[in-house]
Amino acid sequence: MNRVVFDIETLAYPLESFDESQQEYLMRFAKNDEERAEAVMKMSLAPFTAQIVAIAMVNPESQQGKVFYHDPAGQSSVSPDGLVEFVPGSETAMLQEFWKTIARYGQFVTFNGRTFDCPFLMLRSAILGVKPTRNLMTYRYSAGEHCDLLEQLSYYGAFRKFSLDFYCRSFGIRSPKSEGVSGQDVDPLFRAGRYQEIAEYCLRDVRATVQLFQKWQSFLNFEK
Repeated sequence: MNRVVFDIETLAYPLESFDESQQEYLMRFAKNDEERAEAVMKMSLAPFTAQIVAIAMVNPESQQGKVFYHDPAGQSSVSPDGLVEFVPGSETAMLQEFWKTIARYGQFVTFNGRTFDCPFLMLRSAILGVKPTRNLMTYRYSAGEHCDLLEQLSYYGAFRKFSLDFYCRSFGIRSPKSEGVSGQDVDPLFRAGRYQEIAEYCLRDVRATVQLFQKWQSFLNFEK
């Protein structure tokens, strides 16, 4: 089966960019500065309050892929190993390219994609007027079309869930966080105009997910 592994990076819009009633709604449960800061941080997790700044896609068999990422003045480039192309563009252009690409694959693989990446991509596309080419919210209890590794490794929530970093270290895979960049760094990197570094971080997440998928495929996949 031809398959692709993908991941996204998102970034919240400034709270001040929303009107007064929206700000009140978003902060309605925040009773102090700490809770307010936490509410602002969670804005990155919703397609109505955040944008997509990078989408990385890699074929686990060939290791080839592309990273679509935000950079208004960027130039296309290639990873040092020559396998992955970095393609700068607007969020709308990223989504258009994503949907063209995903349509060619029989199976897609994610880590926590069912509860984050997939609904985020579909809703964000609708907001921007981009038509999805397929339904990413497939039947949950089968890895045939969508293999969400967090679902598989926790047996659909029957067992405790861990982070991608923790799973990687447990399975002897180099953690994507080993380069010193994590999701919390996306905001400062973006504000500093270091868009390529966000794209590279997104690619490291996908490459780690590829290796985790290969472990699951070799030892735990009974649907082959």
